[in-house]
Amino acid sequence: MDTNDRFNKGFENRKEVLGAAHVEKSWANADDFNRPMQKFVTESCWGDIWGDPTLPFKTRSMLNLGMLTAMSQHHELSVHVKGALRNGVTKEEIRAVLMQAAVYCGAPLALAAFRVASEAIKAYEAETTSA
Repeated sequence: MDTNDRFNKGFENRKEVLGAAHVEKSWANADDFNRPMQKFVTESCWGDIWGDPTLPFKTRSMLNLGMLTAMSQHHELSVHVKGALRNGVTKEEIRAVLMQAAVYCGAPLALAAFRVASEAIKAYEAETTSA
């Protein structure tokens, strides 16, 4: 698979998970400084890793929620909560992932993740209700 195939596959996967508007805005806002990073993430993360059919998107989303909680990456967690909902992860499953993170990562990280997830779920529901 050449670089263009990796990029195109990654761009499509990224749009499917995160929403076309978010991804197209990120790419459109890329400049000479950060475009190489956007390209790298699109090809490697979204093309190679998310493009590997071994794990379904729903499973990958749940893994990301746990890992992003552990790393206290609130912005990315918010984006991926919405992506998880798009991938068929239920609110109950998101709650279960965050509860498990509380045991393995600590209550403060999980409490912060619950705050972020609650806001992301409300925003996602508002987007999908008004669309």
